[in-house]
Amino acid sequence: MIINVFGRGKLKITISRRLAIALACLAGLILIVVGFYFVAKSSAAPSRSAKTEHLVTIYDRDAKQVILTSVNTIGDALKQAKIKLDARDNVEPSTSTKMIASSYYVNIYRARPVLVVDGTTRVKVMTAYQTPAQIAQDAGISLYPEDEATLSQINSSDVAGSGAGLMMTVKRAIPITLDFYGQITTIRTQATTVGGMLREKKINLTAKDHVVPPLNTPITPGMNVRVWREGKQTITVQEDVPFDTQYIQDGDHMVGWRETRTPGQPGKQTVTYEIDIENGQEVSRTKIAAIQTQAPTTEVVAIGVKSTGGLTKNKGVDFFTDSNGVTHRETYYDLDMSRVATNCGNGGIYVVRADGVKVDQSGYVMVAADLYRYPRCSIVETSVGLGMVYDTGGFVSRYPDGFDIAADWTDYNGR
Repeated sequence: MIINVFGRGKLKITISRRLAIALACLAGLILIVVGFYFVAKSSAAPSRSAKTEHLVTIYDRDAKQVILTSVNTIGDALKQAKIKLDARDNVEPSTSTKMIASSYYVNIYRARPVLVVDGTTRVKVMTAYQTPAQIAQDAGISLYPEDEATLSQINSSDVAGSGAGLMMTVKRAIPITLDFYGQITTIRTQATTVGGMLREKKINLTAKDHVVPPLNTPITPGMNVRVWREGKQTITVQEDVPFDTQYIQDGDHMVGWRETRTPGQPGKQTVTYEIDIENGQEVSRTKIAAIQTQAPTTEVVAIGVKSTGGLTKNKGVDFFTDSNGVTHRETYYDLDMSRVATNCGNGGIYVVRADGVKVDQSGYVMVAADLYRYPRCSIVETSVGLGMVYDTGGFVSRYPDGFDIAADWTDYNGR
């Protein structure tokens, strides 16, 4: 840099060309860095605002804690709340559950020592389970359907040193062999006599029936009981016992969403029939008794009930595809449902929802449908929520999968 002074205080500064180029480059670099900073800041802002916050209420023994979090799973929420879990603790919903709703209630069942008393066998197990069946499974003990298990607090001095505060006592059913009209089966019973066992198994005797040993004979392990009938022939067959389906209405998922939480499994039963044969042909068949040898497993299905709009008064006709892929033509009708409401054991009780749809006392939408395809009192999916079939109508001849939704959209009389 060259500085020259001219007369009367005037100052002239001359900057070399090389220094000027360097200063210009530095200024440009600073502008680029500042520009990148503001671009990165503006692009990051939407991702922060897009995070969904969840209100999580946690119940841990007698303690209650409420947190507001934007994490993805129940397990992450518990970590944020600084709650430590043992591998044997049980959490509902599970720690792997992804949070999509605005609020959740989380129960933590802490593992505690339970003394299991099974005859002369005593087992102490650390478990978080609450039911006898689950505790027995945790303890590695098999329970038969006829066995009885009860839970109680330990107060007795003879088990005070066990270190457990809860005791589960198992009362085993007695195994016997039953020869029932030629069908030999091993069964278990809590009854004390042969007659009591037959009543427990719902075996009804007639004047033609014979039982050995006598009805007042005490039940002993491994004993043989024989029942037979004079005259007409009997046959014994193995049949399935259909399982029931329990529906859970999930308000966090849209109508049409479906998830099987517990698969259903049919049970087994031994069924004995009395048959009447004439000229080599069976002319009648009467069920004498049915002994269930394996209980069915109830299917548990979660159904989304969050409204997608669906049928409305103004729309009038809607087409809705359920979670099984079946499309239903939906219409509505407005009649007093008191009479048909008695069809499914609700005593004629129903109410009108805020949106005008009529629902029974269990919250099911009242639906008319083809009773051959959808039997009365069966559960169906509709665009306005989970429904129950109460009624039918002439529309089913043209639309066998159609549903007529009961709604107060004509009279507006609350009925």
